[in-house]
Amino acid sequence: MIEETLLDAMEKMAKACDHVQAQFLGVRTGRANASLVERIPVEYYGATVPLQQLATFQVPEARMLIVKPHDRGSIAAIEKAIQSSDLGVSPGNDGVVIRLSFPMLTEERRKEYVKVVKNMAEDGRIALRNVRRDARKVLETSEKDGEISKDDLERAEKELDKLTQEHVEQVEKAFSRKEQELLEV
Repeated sequence: MIEETLLDAMEKMAKACDHVQAQFLGVRTGRANASLVERIPVEYYGATVPLQQLATFQVPEARMLIVKPHDRGSIAAIEKAIQSSDLGVSPGNDGVVIRLSFPMLTEERRKEYVKVVKNMAEDGRIALRNVRRDARKVLETSEKDGEISKDDLERAEKELDKLTQEHVEQVEKAFSRKEQELLEV
């Protein structure tokens, strides 16, 4: 019972960390990166689909991203979706591919991005604490029902706290890496 609860909590915490790191990839750092655009929703033949299902991406140079649609008929829809996103770049197309040229980030914009990333990291830490709280409830209920002893409960709670701390540290390390990347000129 205890191992099952701890394994479940560990799995959920790992997913929370992965989610936070995936969110960090979507924050622009001044370099072109396919993860900036691959999740942009595109209205395509009456359905909303992520851009990654409609096109392939290339990064020929540091500040240039090329989006090559699988269907040339989708170029207008992709262009419209990119313009309406909060990327701050205007797409240019030649009928075959869409080119996105990313300008240098200003210091003010870099600091704004750091704040955004800081909020994402805090959301991740909150998610981790929520997983810990839920697992603790399960353990305490098991102890009340007589399935585990008081000592087992204390050991499991210590292990749960240790797991939570490890995952919070992972989020912190990812945040510091992203912060350095954002502030790097």
